[in-house]
Amino acid sequence: MTKYHAVRDQLLDRLEEMASGEQLPPERDLAVELGVSRMTLRRAIDELVARGAVRRRHGSGVFALGPKLDQALMASSFTADMRARGLRPGARTLSFDVGPVGARIRSRLKLAEYDDAAQVTRLRLADDEPIALEELHVPRALVPDLAAADLEDQSFYDLLLARCGIVVARSVQTIEPTVVDAQEAADLDVPVHSPALLFERTSWSADDQPVEFVRSVYRGDRYKIRTELTAPGTEEAS
Repeated sequence: MTKYHAVRDQLLDRLEEMASGEQLPPERDLAVELGVSRMTLRRAIDELVARGAVRRRHGSGVFALGPKLDQALMASSFTADMRARGLRPGARTLSFDVGPVGARIRSRLKLAEYDDAAQVTRLRLADDEPIALEELHVPRALVPDLAAADLEDQSFYDLLLARCGIVVARSVQTIEPTVVDAQEAADLDVPVHSPALLFERTSWSADDQPVEFVRSVYRGDRYKIRTELTAPGTEEAS
C-alpha cells in the first residue's frame, strides 16, 4: 500500500467517527499529525471529495458529509424511503406547468398528440438538505385539479391514493451516471459538472394505466445504489 493510500484509509477511519458537517483539522495540522507531506494529504482529500465522503469549502476547510444514502433496487417512493431512514422528507416545487408534451413523454404516458400533462419540477430534500431534482410528468386527465401547492412537501403516491384511489402497481426504472449542469448545480448546491445519478421511471396503476413519467437527478456525493445478491440455487436474487 502506498503512503497516499494509507493516508486515504486513515482519513476514512477518522470520518467513521465524525458527524455530518463536522470539520477536519486544518491541512497543515493534519499533515503533521499523519506524518505526510501536504501534497500527499491533498491528493488523498481530493479522492475523498470525488467519492463524496467530504466537501471542500474554499476559504473554510474540509467537512465530513456522512454516509451516502443508499437505495435498494425495489419500488419505493422518495418520501417512504427517507422516512424509513429516520430522515424528514421534503419537496419544494420549483415550477409547474400544464400543456402538451413532446413525443418521448407522450409515448411513456400513452397520450394523444394534443393531450395535456402536468409537468412539475421539484427539489427533493432530506432533513432540509437537497438530494435530488425531480421532473414529474402526469396525465392531466388523471388528476385534473392538480396544482403546484399540492406537491409541496407531499408524496405524489400518497396524493394519488387519497384523491384518486390509485395505487402504483409497477414501475420500470433506468439508472445511469451523469454530471450536473449549471442550473442543476445551483439547485442542488454542488459544483458544476459534479457526478450524479440519472433515474428515469415510468409507473402504472393496477389496471395498467400510466400514471407518471419521472426524470430525477440525484447527487452522486450523497446517493448510491444497493443490490442484494444471492448464490444460484439459494434464494432468488434481488
